[in-house]
Amino acid sequence: MYSITEGYAPFQHYQTWYRVCGDLHNGKTPLVVAHGGPGCTHDYVDAFRDIARGGRAVIHYDQLGNGRSTHLPEQGAAFWQVSLFLAELDNLLAHLGIEDNYALLGQSWGGMLAAEHAVLRPAGLKAIVIANSPASMELWLQAAARLRAQLPPAVQRCLLKHEAAGTIGSDAYRQATGVFYQRHVCRLTPWPAEVRRTFDAMDADPTVYHAMNGPTEFHVIGTLKSWNIIDRLARIQAPTLLISGRFDEAAPEVVQPFKDQIAGAEWVIFEQSSHMPHVEERDACMRVVETFLARHLAAGETALSR
Repeated sequence: MYSITEGYAPFQHYQTWYRVCGDLHNGKTPLVVAHGGPGCTHDYVDAFRDIARGGRAVIHYDQLGNGRSTHLPEQGAAFWQVSLFLAELDNLLAHLGIEDNYALLGQSWGGMLAAEHAVLRPAGLKAIVIANSPASMELWLQAAARLRAQLPPAVQRCLLKHEAAGTIGSDAYRQATGVFYQRHVCRLTPWPAEVRRTFDAMDADPTVYHAMNGPTEFHVIGTLKSWNIIDRLARIQAPTLLISGRFDEAAPEVVQPFKDQIAGAEWVIFEQSSHMPHVEERDACMRVVETFLARHLAAGETALSR
C-alpha cells in the first residue's frame, strides 16, 4: 500500500489543495493529474491513484475555484484564463519540489492545460498523457454538433427549445442533456460515486465552468470557445500518449491533430468507453498509462537511483 499526504500550496492570495499518493522521492518520476472542466474537481479522475500501487507517486489537485481549493464565485470571466491555471500548475510543482522531474496527465480540459504546459518545453517534464482532449474548440464544437444530431429527435427539439428560450436551468433541459452525457461522457449506469461527486460539486459552484466553457458540454459560449493549440503542438518534445474512447465526445477528428503534430505521439482508443476510460475501462486504462510511463521513464529513473 502507499502513503497518503494532503496539503495546500499557497498560490497568489489563494490556496490550491493537493493530495500525494505514494513517496515523491523514491526515485520514480511522480505523475501529476490535472482534472477537466474547466470547473470539475479531482474526484472523477481519482482512479489514477491506482498507479501509485506500482511505486510511482500520484498527485491529484483541485484547480483554483473548485473542490477543496479556494472558491471565487465573485470573479468574472476575465479572471479565469489559461494563464492562471498554467501559473497554478507551476506553483504546485515548485511547492512539491518536483519541478525538475515529473510526468503530467491531463483529462479533457486538463489535457488542454497539459498541452499548453508542454508547448513551453519545461525542462522537468519527462512525459505527458493527454486524455480525452480536443486540440481546438472549433473541432470540439463540430464534433458535438454531429453527435447531438444523432440524439433522438424529441431530445434535440427539447434542447433547442430551452436554449432559444433561455431556460437551460429547467429540469427538462437537464434531462435532455443527460441523454447526451450518458452516451458520450460516461456510459456506466449508474455513474460511479466519484463521478457523481464531481458533477454535484459543479452544480453547487459552476463559476469556472460557466465562465470558461458554458452551460453544457455541447453549448460552449465561454472564454475557451475559440481556443486552439494546433499550430503550437509541434513544439512538444516530451513523450506523449493520447487516450480517447470509441464513443467519446472527444471524437477522433478532435484528437487527430495531436497525433499529426506531436512527433512520436502514441494513441490508444478504448473500445467500450466514451469520455472516461479511466472509470469505464479502469483496469485496461491504468495498464496502458503505467506501461507508457515505465517505457519512457525507466532510463531516467535508473540514472537517478545510482
